[in-house]
Amino acid sequence: MNTRLLAVALLGAAALAGPIACSSSSSEDEAQAEAGSEIGINVDAMDRSVVPGDDFYAYANGNWQRTAEIPADRSSIGAFLVAFEETEAQMAEMIGEIVGEEQQAGTNEARIANFYNAYLDTDAIDAAGMRPVQRDIARFEAIADREDLSRVLGSQLRADVDPLNYTDYNTENLFGLFVTQGLATPGEVLPYLLQGGLGMPEREYYLSSDAEMAAIRSEYRAYIKRLLEAADIDNAGERAQRIFDLEMKIARAHATREQTEDFASSATVWTREELEENAPGIDWGVFLSAARLADQPRFAAYHAGAMPGLSALVASEPLEAWRDWLVFHQINSHTDVLPSAIDDAHFAFYGTTLAGTPEQRSRDKRAITALNTYLGDAVGEAYAARYFPESARTQVQAMVDNITEAFATRVRNIDWMAEETREEALRKVESIIVGVGYSDNWRDYSDYEVSADDAYANELAGERAEYAHQLAKLGQPMDRGEWWMTPQTVNAVNLPVQNALNFPAAILQPPFFDAAADPAYNYGAIGAVIGHEISHSFDNNGADFDSTGALRNWWTEADLAAFDEQGNALAAQYDEYEPFPGLHVNGRLTLGENIADLAGLQAAYDAYRASLGGEEAPVIGGFTGDQRFFIAFAQTWATKMREEALRARIATDGHAPGMYRALTVRNIDAWYEAFDVEPDNAQYLAPEDRVRVW
Repeated sequence: MNTRLLAVALLGAAALAGPIACSSSSSEDEAQAEAGSEIGINVDAMDRSVVPGDDFYAYANGNWQRTAEIPADRSSIGAFLVAFEETEAQMAEMIGEIVGEEQQAGTNEARIANFYNAYLDTDAIDAAGMRPVQRDIARFEAIADREDLSRVLGSQLRADVDPLNYTDYNTENLFGLFVTQGLATPGEVLPYLLQGGLGMPEREYYLSSDAEMAAIRSEYRAYIKRLLEAADIDNAGERAQRIFDLEMKIARAHATREQTEDFASSATVWTREELEENAPGIDWGVFLSAARLADQPRFAAYHAGAMPGLSALVASEPLEAWRDWLVFHQINSHTDVLPSAIDDAHFAFYGTTLAGTPEQRSRDKRAITALNTYLGDAVGEAYAARYFPESARTQVQAMVDNITEAFATRVRNIDWMAEETREEALRKVESIIVGVGYSDNWRDYSDYEVSADDAYANELAGERAEYAHQLAKLGQPMDRGEWWMTPQTVNAVNLPVQNALNFPAAILQPPFFDAAADPAYNYGAIGAVIGHEISHSFDNNGADFDSTGALRNWWTEADLAAFDEQGNALAAQYDEYEPFPGLHVNGRLTLGENIADLAGLQAAYDAYRASLGGEEAPVIGGFTGDQRFFIAFAQTWATKMREEALRARIATDGHAPGMYRALTVRNIDAWYEAFDVEPDNAQYLAPEDRVRVW
């Protein structure tokens, strides 16, 4: 269930699976060492034997690329390690204190302590065996007809709210739910019904003729059998084949990744009657009652093309296949709180086979991740109070204001844009709601009962609490200030239907932001992140939304043609990048992120230059201000990935790998001047070939 359709994050989930460092240090000479955090950029990471214009990524990151090692419990590493690991260490310290003190029952601190303790108690989890999940298995095995099946599928519906979740795997639901303003219904909050039901990342893993994908399919079928065996489910081989065959049919019904990325074609709204008419097969009355949506009159059918096929499968496929599928996915979605043999089997497939990661992360770190998932705001409130000073919030807000104004100035100066298009673009950028650090409204978890000794029950109760939280928004005005990331998330997000941005506290620290660092560094690092998220409001998808968050065409025909021409050129540029022989980056799939990188970097550069007040920045450690700006940007995209993870990124993710995102600089005129890039340099683009979007 792909939430990226309404929340456009800086990074995909794979990137956050393994961040690494871009620290502020230099050992090149005494003057650079004395510069300390003032210089900001990591000179030790660079390979200054490389000519910047020939390979700018290697120039900025070459030494790091040669020497960095991917940890055994990671599928990748990148320029997010300092912030990620610092955040993780802070949270471990904070949670340790909470757990070590007696907490008053019913408080968030008590919920955190209970959840953490239950999650860490693997002896109790192993001793419980499959008892915790038996009630759910019994529900599935009791399905006697299509009405029962529809009821159970409705009861399994869960909220899909994680902007970092770009894949369909680990879902026990045939459909997912997302609640926010309708794409083309400004002011009307709707439940979005999304495609789901797959155990692998997306449909291409099932349908591609590529030999790598075919091998993964065989591994997945074997994994289903192993998991069922570990769970003491009889006839595991026969059941695994039925589950796999059913998922193949589900995959064929799914929309493609490119179709999912297309907002403009996905604004379908169905009435209750149209839902039943357009997607027969499910008993929708029973389904919606079980899903607590019986009185909902209208639905956003984001995957309208997939829903008829998915619904038809409910009517056509054998009940025994659906019963097996439900049992498997209930177990597969909660392996971390079931016996170790089940947890280990899950990691062997998802961690090692799919991502190439040799070792599972330690249980205490996984417990922190689980807390962030199920009690994210409770943990975030404590985290922000301890680790994110108001002074940092104020300083970053000033940068946001400067970059927003720089973007607006660029819009005012676009010579190809008609005045009516320009006016709406300016309304949009000037009305963006920007959240810095954390939300001003914290979640209420008072209805979420957390056990001190039942980790499985805690996860299910957390899912129900989140679902209730999302349903409570129906019938209410849209909250444009709603946050979709917790403060402890090392990422940022653009929310097009809210015309809003979130910059969590955890990304507002080194290596992205350092209050003591040179402005060139901060504008090249966090400034480019800020510009990126602002620019998502004007990428190939974001530009379809107006200043109110409504999906509508506010462009003249000529303006849209000019915009699309530049987008096509940028897509073609990325199509040329080839990480493995014959495997190219998908320029069309990654276009939104690439536009945001380019426009955001340009806006951040303009804001940086404006901050100098007409003066030139000092030379620090032998680098000019402009050089430090561009190096800082490239170092935030330092990336090293296992082959399996990189192949998965290329196949499924809307984000290009970081080493190619760093090459956005090729389209910025100032980069050529900063590093004396000439036509004979390998990465030179002629002025007429440089893409200029916004």
